Order: sequence, then structure tokens, then C-alpha cells
Amino acid sequence: MPSRNARPNPSTSEYKAIAAKWARAKRLKELENTHSTKKDNSDSSAADESRRAAFEARRKTAFERRCLWTLGFWIWLLCMHVVGILLFTSGFLLTRLVLDERSECDNPPIEPLLDWKEKGTIQGGCWHPKTFNKAVIVLIDALRYDFTVPVEDEDSAEVYHNALPFLYETSVQSPGNAFLRPFIADPPTTTLQRLKGLTTGTLPTFIDMGSNFAGTAIEEDNLLMQWKDQGKRIVHLGDDTWTALFPDGYFQPNISRAYDSFNVWDLHTVDNGVIDHIFPLLKPEKTQQWDILIGHLLGVDHAGHRYGPNHAAMTSKLQQMNDFVRELAQEIDDETLLVVMGDHGMDSKGDHGGESDDEVEAALWMYSKRPLFGRTQPEFKMPPATAKLRPVNQIDLVPTLALLLGIPIPYNNLGRPIEEAFAGPKGNAWNHLAAASSLTSAGIRRYQASYFKARGIEQSTKPGSPASLWRDTETLVQSSVKTKSWQALYDAYTVYQEETLRICKDLWARFDIPKMVLGLVIMAFGVITLLLYVSRDEDEDFAVLDDAELDFAEKSLELQGSKELEAASYKSMSKSLVKAGFIGAGLIGVLSSVVIKVVESDDWLLAAAATAIGSIIAVAGTLLQIRGIQILNLLPNTSWGWLSVIFTLSQSIGFASNSYTIWEDSISLFFLSTFGFVSAIAALQRPSIRDRSLGVYHSILFVILGRVASFSKLCRDEQMPYCTSTYYASANSSTSAPWQLAIPFAVFLILPSIIKSYMKISRSYEGLAPMWIGYVFRTSLFLAAVYWTLDAADNGDWITALSQKMLKTIHVSVAQLVLALAFVAGTTAFIWAPPCVSILTTASNRRTAQITVLGYGNVNGARYLFLPINIACACILLSKPMGGGAIAIMLWQILALAEIIDLNDLSAETIGPVTLAVLGNFHYFKTGHQAVLASIQWDSAFIPLLTIRYPWSPLAVALNTFAGQILAAAAVPLLVLWKTSPKQKGVLENTSRALGAFVAYYAVESLATMAWAGHLRRHLMLYRVFSPRFMMAAAILLIVDLVGIAVTLLGVRTNTLAIGEVFGFAD
Repeated sequence: MPSRNARPNPSTSEYKAIAAKWARAKRLKELENTHSTKKDNSDSSAADESRRAAFEARRKTAFERRCLWTLGFWIWLLCMHVVGILLFTSGFLLTRLVLDERSECDNPPIEPLLDWKEKGTIQGGCWHPKTFNKAVIVLIDALRYDFTVPVEDEDSAEVYHNALPFLYETSVQSPGNAFLRPFIADPPTTTLQRLKGLTTGTLPTFIDMGSNFAGTAIEEDNLLMQWKDQGKRIVHLGDDTWTALFPDGYFQPNISRAYDSFNVWDLHTVDNGVIDHIFPLLKPEKTQQWDILIGHLLGVDHAGHRYGPNHAAMTSKLQQMNDFVRELAQEIDDETLLVVMGDHGMDSKGDHGGESDDEVEAALWMYSKRPLFGRTQPEFKMPPATAKLRPVNQIDLVPTLALLLGIPIPYNNLGRPIEEAFAGPKGNAWNHLAAASSLTSAGIRRYQASYFKARGIEQSTKPGSPASLWRDTETLVQSSVKTKSWQALYDAYTVYQEETLRICKDLWARFDIPKMVLGLVIMAFGVITLLLYVSRDEDEDFAVLDDAELDFAEKSLELQGSKELEAASYKSMSKSLVKAGFIGAGLIGVLSSVVIKVVESDDWLLAAAATAIGSIIAVAGTLLQIRGIQILNLLPNTSWGWLSVIFTLSQSIGFASNSYTIWEDSISLFFLSTFGFVSAIAALQRPSIRDRSLGVYHSILFVILGRVASFSKLCRDEQMPYCTSTYYASANSSTSAPWQLAIPFAVFLILPSIIKSYMKISRSYEGLAPMWIGYVFRTSLFLAAVYWTLDAADNGDWITALSQKMLKTIHVSVAQLVLALAFVAGTTAFIWAPPCVSILTTASNRRTAQITVLGYGNVNGARYLFLPINIACACILLSKPMGGGAIAIMLWQILALAEIIDLNDLSAETIGPVTLAVLGNFHYFKTGHQAVLASIQWDSAFIPLLTIRYPWSPLAVALNTFAGQILAAAAVPLLVLWKTSPKQKGVLENTSRALGAFVAYYAVESLATMAWAGHLRRHLMLYRVFSPRFMMAAAILLIVDLVGIAVTLLGVRTNTLAIGEVFGFAD
């Protein structure tokens, strides 16, 4: 990071110009006074007051204009980041071409190997003999396989073991009626993507994950579409995700029931609704109303999210599911197939979304009252002891259900038939297995040919390729019936299906390299432009004009009506940059749009890329040429500047290593400790003993606080067994331990006093500060502590006198009160509060009195401190107790950092904002997060709300997830404003440049994670490590951009206006 060069010598051309003009005006005034007569003192005073008011009005208007242009620059930069990230993402996150073709009952992909009655009809079976007329499909969300396998040793059993034994017992006792298999999900393990795979037979791509909370209808061929086309009546009960995927005309309108799926606090409403409505439909008089009955229960998933799997609530929920499935098995008739499955599993904390073993290992159980199922080998009669043995891909359910129920296999299917469903009761029906596999294989071959043709890809015919394997199967088929080996034919089809699935996975793992490169280019150009913006020469105006005498001279000239000096360059720089950016974007945008139209392309992303590059070049050219900034200015010229570079580049280079990325939380602490150690050494060089002592004290304190915060830790799977999670009660829990409830109360008692002590140093604990920090802020922290106590009481059933619903209503009301105090009352107070000063008058004798303005030396920083305090208050509430303690420590570290920056005279260096950015990342991990999707604490959406409400629920999750970075972005101005007087010039511009250094750290981090993810796109750990880290970096960059615009810059504007109304505007 380039140095911003603190306090250079004030020997500038502008200083000389003002001084010369002041001397000339002074001589003219003296000459005028010698020839003038006495004027009326009252008239003169009134005129002076009028001129003074007009002068302040002019400065205020000019400041407002500068604010608008500065905001315009940051909005422009946000747009550049959006375009760069969007371009890279469109080329990196995999997509699959969706084909519109559909399978038809009378047009199988190959002539069936078997003959049967009513062949080729829905009554007898379209492609294969129909086995069942109806199906009851029960999806128990997050049913992990080990939940279904009994554990005999009670000492080694977890609380969730032996709670759902019915599936295992029936598979052992009645192997002809039931079988249980591990059911492996393809990541991402989110419900919407899993439902796509379970109904289409295709592999979801990573980019689909973003739609998990805004499901789009499935338009490609799928099981429900085939059932609907064949006249089957479908009833849906439970999770409303199904209605998003299959919106119109799929489900019977009067008997289907959809329930809200995102209220993870509610364990029972959806399950009870499904149970209450499903059994009446199984009565003989109601079975004519449906053919396919789908029930999707959410209690197990919600219990995992809320408590984790190792909790009594999970045991209770699994026992309820056990009784529910047992009763279902009793109620169905002989013509109905019962399927019970999980769509994914859950990790040790009850979360999911990634690709760890616990997240992908679900369970599949199929049951029939008729003994139709079989095992091809005697040892297969026992269900697998673990999910590593004989697993079934979830996409295999699609051809299995289609053939059992007599409908065509969906066109895009890649799954293969499940062996037990076609092996026959004796396990030797190889002809049925081969026939089912031949149809499935031919369908896959037809789909692959269509896909390759649509993509313009040539199929390989080399030995071992799918084409070669298919020829082998054809040879076996063409052999005479007497010598035909059905088992060998089944094995050949199985090999073909496995190889084709592997080829398709590789095919879909193709990246759009040009778009990825364009995204990287835009991000790189954006970083360079931002660094040029941050850098400056030693003689830049506003850095040297912090001089009381010079300021008095300049003001006097303007008050006396002298022609105003030419606007300083720092006042017009943002205006020049915004104009250049929009002109460049306009010219290139129009040209690229015309080109897109002429060539009749629909790839408007390329036009956006050209527009962004043209705009960035225009802005960079303005910085290089008009402002006279040189490329060499990007190189640091102080040791602090080089330390910023080391922090930024070493982090960015480290992301090339999966081990570095996995242990990033611990490595961040090393960087913070390094800064504290270096700043302590620098403090020893300060001229006064007081400054040396305070500098060393705050540096050591900064390091110690980081070490204390590091005790809050959430381990990711790759860190085990070398890591111990402390964020929750245990590694298998998602609730806080009882002892952790003391943390919010400790924060309530200590944090306001710490803030008070920092403000007392500069005598700034005046004005609104005692009331707001001592009473309102402290009360808010107390209510946050009360909230988490009530939440623990709700989770542990400590208060039996109140219903769960009433208790939930009470603590949601408490949370809403805290947020109202933090945001509504806090914003109002911040806008209207006067400076944190008070006037002290002391009379030295009868004629004169001495006036002292307490807090004058920190008037900018003390008042602005209200803003990060309010944000921290909200983040403390929305984080669990350990996370709230980490946020409180972070606020303390920010104050210590502000003191270090002031004592070491570093307010114009980049090391302060860069360290603050590292601090924000560090506390991202300390608030219970990792660079994995499963660490997102979705239950935070229900802290202030009883149900999902947009946009408030996503905002609550964002504040919980990115609390560290949000608080850091809001605190950037403190590093510039702390201990500055109201006469400090260039407050807005200094803050904007500090924000530039802060955002540059995250921009470089985002660029590095993009580059490494693109370079390592074939790495084994791409989707487990590198891709989530890139997604995290991109999200953080956009969030700090938005916070910088909406909070940081607007906060500085509000703060400066409030101080200017009292003390006048400095520039």
C-alpha cells in the first residue's frame, strides 16, 4: 500500500500565495483606515455578522457538493467491482446447458429387452413392467444416514442414535419388503438443489446455490412433469420449496398444503401439518384422490440448525419420525410404494451446504407390503454399517421411481437403477436388472449425444470411452438368447453408466476462461486505480494547511471581500474523477452496445466488461495526467507503508495454499500481533515519556485483546483434530453453553466504562456522551444479555410456566427494542447531537475571564464515535454470546488502534486502515464463522423476527455474518478524526482516502482469491476450500463498498455538518 505521508512541511506555493495576498490586503486596509472616518460600531458589527453568515453558507454548500461528488466516485467504484465479480463468476461457477427435450411413453430410447402385458402404455408400464400404481414419498429433511443405524454400545452412542430404528429393523427382518442404503448427495447440499437432482436426475451446478432462497421453476424434464403428463394426480404436503420449483398445475389444489420452510426456530408446525393431513389421505375412501403423495418434513433439519444434532430436541424429533414412518408402513396398501429419504445430512453443528461427509451422507429407505425387493449377494441383506459402504447416488432414485411406477425416465437423467428394486425377492432377476439398466443407459446415451451436439463437442471413441463401452454392450445384446448372460450384460451397462457420469462431471467442469480473465482484468485495473487514488504527493494542499494562522488569514481575506482563492485541488478531484468515469463509460458503452447489436449477440456481459474497462482507464488517466500523480507514488516511502504492503500481499499470496486458507483464522492473529509489536517499538521513539508510555501500553493492550478474542473459535472440518471449537456448547451443538451467558452481562458492565475512559483522555465525555453511553448504550447491552438468557431458557425449557410461543414473543420483543435503540434512536441521536464539548469559564480577576472548551481537541472523533458504537450494539445482539464478546473486544481494539495511530503520528499512513481491515477479517472468524457455507448462522434471521420478512431477515443474517467487516468499515473515519479539532481541513477527503486504503485491502484479497481459484480450478479442494473463499472475499468486498457509501461517508458528512454548525466549516 502506498504511504499517504503524514504532515509534510507547509512550504507550499499555496501557502506563499495566501501569505502574499494577506500582506497586500493588510497594507490596503491600513491605508484605508488612515483616510476613513469613524463608523457606527453597531452597523459594522451587523455587517460583519452578515458577511460571516454568508461565508459559512458558502463553505457549507461547497462541502455538500464535495460530498456528492465523493459519493459518486465510490458508487462508480462499486459498479466496477460488481461488473468484475459478475464476469469472473459467470465464467467460474459452473453452469449446465438445459435441454428442452422430453421423454415420451411410446418412444423409448432403445427397444426394451423384455416383453410384458400392455407394453408401452401407462397402464402396463411405458418402458418397463410397472410394479406399483401409487407412491408415498416422504422426505425427512437432513436425515443423515447414521441417524438410522442403531448403536449397541450405549457408552459410544450419541443422543441421536437409536431414536429412529424402524428403518433398519424392517430392512433386517423383512429384506423382501424393505431395504436401507446410504443416499449420497451431490454438493451443494442445500434443499433446493437437492430437489432438482432428486426429480431430474441431473447434477446441480455450483452457481445454482444462490437460488436456494429464491427458487425458480424447474423447466427441464423431471419426474413430476412425467407424472403430470401421464395424468397422475400429485399431492404435496410440507416444505414450500416444492411450490417454487413446481408452481402451476402440478399439485392438487384443495388437498395440498405448503408451509414456510425458513423458520428454523419452529420445529413442529411443518411436521405436524404433514402428519395431520397425510393419514386421512391414506384411508380407502380418499386414495382415489391421488396417485403420488409427497410429504416433506423439516423438524429434523430445524432441530439441527437450532440445537445441533447432539441435543435432546433431535432425539425427540427422530423418535417422532420413527413413529410416523411406522404408522405409514401400516396404512399403505399393497399397490403403494413407500419411500423415505433425506435430501442431505448435516455437519456436527447441524448446518449444511458444503461437501463434508456428514453433509452429503443421507439415508434412503424403500418399503412395499409385497415382498418385491431382493439382494444380489447374501451379505447385502444387512444394511451398511456406515455410509461408506454400498452408497447410492441420489440421482439414482429418478430412474428407479420412473421404472417402478411405469413412466418414462426423464430425458436429462444421469442416474442408474437401484439394484434392490429390480433384483427380485430371490436376488437373481438378472434379466430385469439388465432390462432396467439397458433403458437407463440408452437414455443417458441419447442425452449425452444431444448435449454434445448442442455444445458442439466431439465425442471420443477411444478404448474405455462411453462410445467404446456401448459397443461392448451391443455385442452382448446381439448374442443369442440361449447364450445371453444377463448378469454380464447388467455389469456392462453399469460400467457404461459409471463412465458416462464421470465424463459428464468433467464436461460440466468446463470454465469460460475469457470471461474469467476479463473479470480479473477489471478487478486488477480497479485495484490500481484505487491505489492511485490513495497515493499523493508531499505537497498536496489539505495535508499541509492545518495551520491556525494561515487559516485565519484565508478566512479574513474572504470576509473582507477579497477574491476567493482558486479551489484547492483536493476539493475538485472527486468531481474530475466522476466526470471522467462517466464519460469513458458512456463512450465505450454506446460503442460496445452497437457492436453487440450488429453481430446479433446476446452476451451483454462482454459489453459491460468493455464499458467498465473504458471507464477505469479514463479515471486512471485523470489521476495520472491531470492530477500529476506518478506511478512511482504507488511504492511506499516509509516503513509503515511497506508493512501495509507486506500484510496485504502475504495474505493474498497465501490463498494459493489450501492449508493457509484453512488456517486463516489463526494466521490473522499473527498479523495483528505483528502490528502491535512494531507499533510498541515505534512508540519508544516518541519524544515525550507520556507518549512513549501510552504508545507501548495501547500496543500491548491491542495484542492482548486479540489473544483473548482468539479463544472464541469455530473449527472447520479440515482443521480437525487439531482444533477445538469453543463458540458453541460443544462441537456437536449450535447453542451456547450456560457459562457463556455471563459474557453478555460482562460486556454490559465493562464496555461502556471502557469507551468512557477513552473519551475522558481528551476531555470529550461531554454533551450527549454521558447520557448516550452511560445509559442508552448500557441499557441496550443489558437487554441484549437478557435476550440471550431468555433464548437459553427457551432452548433448555427452564421456564415451564410460559408457553414456548409466549417466551419466543417476549425475547423477540426485547431484540426489537435493542435494534430500535441502536438504529432508530441511535441514528436520530447521531444526526442531531451537538459536539461532545462543554464550556468552562474561570475568572482570573474582576475584568477578564478565561474560557475553556472541554473536548475541543477531539471534537471530530468523539462525536463520530457514536456511529460505530450503535452498529456494535446491534451486532452484539445479533451474534451469539461468544460472538457478542468478540465484537465488544473488537470495539476496544479499534479505540486502542485509534490511540496508536494518533500517538505515532500515523493518521495519513495506510497502515491504520489496513490493520483495521485485518481486524475485521479476524473477528469474522471470532464471531463463529469460517469460509464455508455451512457456518452461516441462518437462525440469526429470527432473533428480531418471528418469521421471514424481506428485507429484514437477510439484513439480520448479513449483520451476523459480516459483523467484523461492517464494524471495521464504519470505524475507518476514527483513524482520521480521532483527536482532531474542528479546524481540521480536508476531513472528507482524508476519510475517503483512508477508506480507499481499507477497501484496497479487500479488493486485493478478492482479486487474489479469484486468481488462485481460477488457476487451481482443477484442484481437488476447489469446491471445499478455494471457491468458498473466493465467494466470501467477493461478498465482503461488495459489503464494505456499500457500508463505506451508506455509513462511513454519509456518517462523516453528518458529523462534519453538525460540528460546522457550531464551530464553522474549516474548508
